[in-house]
Amino acid sequence: MKTTKRIALAAPALSLAALLAMAMPASAASSDGSNEATLKPVALNGVDGSGMAMTTIKDDVLTVTFTADGLLADNPHAAHIHFGAEARHECPAAADDKSGDGTLNTTEGGPAYGDIVVSLTKTGDTSPKSGLAVDRFDTAKGGKINYQRGSIKISDDVAKAIVAGQSAVVIHGVDHNHDGKYDGDTKSDLDPSLPTEATDPALCGVLEVSQMSATPSGGAQTGSGSTAGVQDVGLLAAGSAAFVAGGLLVARRRRTADVTVND
Repeated sequence: MKTTKRIALAAPALSLAALLAMAMPASAASSDGSNEATLKPVALNGVDGSGMAMTTIKDDVLTVTFTADGLLADNPHAAHIHFGAEARHECPAAADDKSGDGTLNTTEGGPAYGDIVVSLTKTGDTSPKSGLAVDRFDTAKGGKINYQRGSIKISDDVAKAIVAGQSAVVIHGVDHNHDGKYDGDTKSDLDPSLPTEATDPALCGVLEVSQMSATPSGGAQTGSGSTAGVQDVGLLAAGSAAFVAGGLLVARRRRTADVTVND
């Protein structure tokens, strides 16, 4: 006689954590990505220049390229990536001139863009310690700089800040009195042995999430870089929830089954 019996299957139900791990792509928790910045003149500092910057991060290794023109010709220009957790994650405005002298120095720009986290030197150290290593920064030949450097090791926190669009590229060095050199009686707020012209910010641009990073391969590009990133996260969360719910249901169903046996 054939009898139907309900028996437990050997395969256990998958845990919620395991299902989530399967649902989330490996890159979701990564600090990898690409960002772009349009470099514009810093308010009040009289620079008539522009530029573009791009960053790529892979496994906490940074590659940076930027081009800039309209800088003080044939003089070195310190350049950095700035970030501060408490900063506004933007370039400074005229209202940041707390001294009221009609110009903006690096410290006054700090609440907008934060501290130095990467020094964009040509060679050697790239840490904040090299923030004023004038001999290792690019010279603006004819007022122009074309910079590229890779293999810059950064911390995971800095990588996350850049990828999240919370950092800015700042190029320093202005000519307030238009005499073609760094001079003047006002000393730098960063190093009193230098004139303020040598360290005041000239060009600035926030590193926004690039469309390449924000839009999946083959997908339609919608909205700005930052908005697209938010949309992707929302879709991913919804898809993951559906996947997990379906997975749990399948797992529960597999715990028991009807089996026909011969008595």
